[in-house]
Amino acid sequence: MNDNSPTLQHYDVIVIGGGAAGMFCALTAGQRGKRVRLLEHNERLGKKVEISGGGRCNFTNIHAAAQNYISENHDFCKSALARYTPWDFISLVEKHGIAYHEKKLGQFFCDQSSRQIITMLEQECAAASVSISSGCHVEQIQKNDRFCLKTSRGIFTADALVIATGGLSFAKLGASGFGYKIAEQFGIKVTPLRPGLVPLTFHPEKKAFYESLAGVALPVRASHAGKSFDEAMLFTHRGLSGPAILQISSYWREGEMLTLDLLPENAMKETFLAAQRSGITPLQILSKLWPRRFAEAWCSKYAPHQPLARCTKAEMTQLTDALHGWRESFAGTEGYPKAEVTLGGIATGELSSKSMESRAVPGLYFIGEVVDVTGWLGGYNFQWAWASAHAAGTAL
Repeated sequence: MNDNSPTLQHYDVIVIGGGAAGMFCALTAGQRGKRVRLLEHNERLGKKVEISGGGRCNFTNIHAAAQNYISENHDFCKSALARYTPWDFISLVEKHGIAYHEKKLGQFFCDQSSRQIITMLEQECAAASVSISSGCHVEQIQKNDRFCLKTSRGIFTADALVIATGGLSFAKLGASGFGYKIAEQFGIKVTPLRPGLVPLTFHPEKKAFYESLAGVALPVRASHAGKSFDEAMLFTHRGLSGPAILQISSYWREGEMLTLDLLPENAMKETFLAAQRSGITPLQILSKLWPRRFAEAWCSKYAPHQPLARCTKAEMTQLTDALHGWRESFAGTEGYPKAEVTLGGIATGELSSKSMESRAVPGLYFIGEVVDVTGWLGGYNFQWAWASAHAAGTAL
């Protein structure tokens, strides 16, 4: 039920944030007989869900496990992920008759539209008698014996309060630092925040060369800090994007170099040696393996121009090293406007891994992206949303 009328009512649970985690926590608590009110400051629920996965919602990944998440405490997410698995959510999707498919690497998408996931969650909330206030701005929160919220829709009180307000990415969809401010109000530690799953930008002196390649994509292996991702890389007018770059960006820091294998499926040393007697150039070989525009630009900068037969052993080694271990530095990232997630958040040491409840403030819970648990690209962050929401919803 969607009730936007002014009110002064008491609830067992108030959930702030009508995204993936907030809706799922609200319906889970409602199914357990709790009186729940869900507050969302946007005019409709699930705006970030709606644009996810290119509009088809990459709603989970069947490989979701602790190693797919970044956190100061790598073990924190294990409890929630074990108790609500990808197959649990897939069962819910099937219950609602939503057609889906596995795209690659364990990623599950809706066949049609991400709106189907939002509708499913709204229907589950309605069945669990969750009261929903959209277009509701929380102006003040106080806690004595219970939580008291002053909002644009009236004053609400609750025994338990769940913060599911997401991170700083996608401000155009209403994202804000609200959850971190609540943590600060109650003296709860927040780890350093930065954009994650975000495109990287070139240094100004390199921009002129690389922006001519905007739109070129090719499969690479991006490596840094002991992590490697085999995915596509995309040149933009400002730098590099594509799944491989977004993934590795979460491990990269300003001033560090990335290593890119530009032909991860090819052993180029053997290829070049085999072609050495033919009189062909590196460009002639690479233009058959890469988009022509990229081959010409890369070879003009990094490859010998003479035929392979005239290349010295040192030049051959230098060429293959550059292909399989191209090292590149970057000026920075595209920032929160282009970031898919926010790295960092509510320190996991402040929360129970079983219930997501604050250790310092009984009855206060934090779930989803606002917590210092950030998943890889490919449905992992949605699975954390469902799992952390389920943990809190069943513990309330």
